[in-house]
Amino acid sequence: MSTYHPLSEAQAIEYARQIPDLFQPGAELASHEIGDGNLNLVFRISEKASGKSIILKQALPYAKVVGESWPLTLDRARIESEALLIQEGLVPDLVPHVYAYDANLALTVMEDLSDHVIMRKGLIERNQYPLFAEHIGRFLANTLFFTSDLGKNQQEKKIQQGRFINPELCKITEDLIFDDPYRDAETNNIEAQIRDAAEQLWTDSELHFEVAILRQKFLTNAQALLHGDLHTGSIFIKPDSTKVIDPEFAYYGPMGFDIGAVLANLILNFAGQEGWSLDHESRQAYRAYLLQTVKDVWTHFEANFRALWNEHGVDRVFQTPGYQDYFLKNLLQDTAGFTGAKMVRRIVGLAHVADIDKIEDSAARERAQRLALAIGTSFIRTNRQVASIDELIAIVTKESAVERGFVL
Repeated sequence: MSTYHPLSEAQAIEYARQIPDLFQPGAELASHEIGDGNLNLVFRISEKASGKSIILKQALPYAKVVGESWPLTLDRARIESEALLIQEGLVPDLVPHVYAYDANLALTVMEDLSDHVIMRKGLIERNQYPLFAEHIGRFLANTLFFTSDLGKNQQEKKIQQGRFINPELCKITEDLIFDDPYRDAETNNIEAQIRDAAEQLWTDSELHFEVAILRQKFLTNAQALLHGDLHTGSIFIKPDSTKVIDPEFAYYGPMGFDIGAVLANLILNFAGQEGWSLDHESRQAYRAYLLQTVKDVWTHFEANFRALWNEHGVDRVFQTPGYQDYFLKNLLQDTAGFTGAKMVRRIVGLAHVADIDKIEDSAARERAQRLALAIGTSFIRTNRQVASIDELIAIVTKESAVERGFVL
């Protein structure tokens, strides 16, 4: 297996047998290809007798969602593996363990998380996760602080940054989030019932101005090593455990992009309650839970980040009184803008979210889509004036108020 080729299930089993100290010699192994993402093959290899199992994730040389007409670098498998190892060193309880990486096959072997569920599915089922905000706040604080100039030797950071340039996957983000939704792009996926709203995006020069500022930050502001695609489909969860997966989009960029991705997906589910909540009371209750989680994610992140800065800050100049407050204020504003941009692209861009797309009732789905666009564009427009997380919560509440035609 020295030359790259996509594995079959039988080949995945034989590969798994070669990994030391995992399965018994001659054990009966089963393989299931479980990948439902856009870019990879994912095999679950299990041993019937012991119940032990692992995941083999193999990068494909093209975007699975489109096909061979959209080629992609296999180096993203290395980037994902290295990012997971860095994250495991910082928050070992919040990422899957990596057993092995095979550069020839663009293959990562990692812990199986089948006892967890994908968070997006859990939210659609209207489950609540009381530890999530603390877990993801700590994940964000540790991974962003200790890979930044605040918490890492700055020369070592520059060397590490070179290993995570990731131009091809960054190009996907640059186009699909910060360009295509604001023009009549062929890649856009727009339902006819909200075509009018999409067309308004294309001619809104004030909105484009704010998006240009956010795009420039994404392109140039190499603050920390980002996960790069931190949505609720990249989080495995159960009530007492949170595991962040799939950092193949990892690169050095603006911290607010990762935080905003988490908040955006919570708020997209908030909008999706137009179709998932069966009555006004249940909708109101679950939306209150989601908004509290949005607030708690930022609150836990900020508290952890400040504590790390105070204890582990590596730069004397960054200890100047007032600078920490200045930095966090700007970071919240970036987070607001990136939250909005991530929401907009999930309604009119190429790849949507099941929280809204899977709503069967077309009228409820349209209400959810328009609500998500209203919240997202409002975040983008106001991001440079935001002073507290409560202001973002107020925007969501305002845009979903009864006078707009929606029910909380």
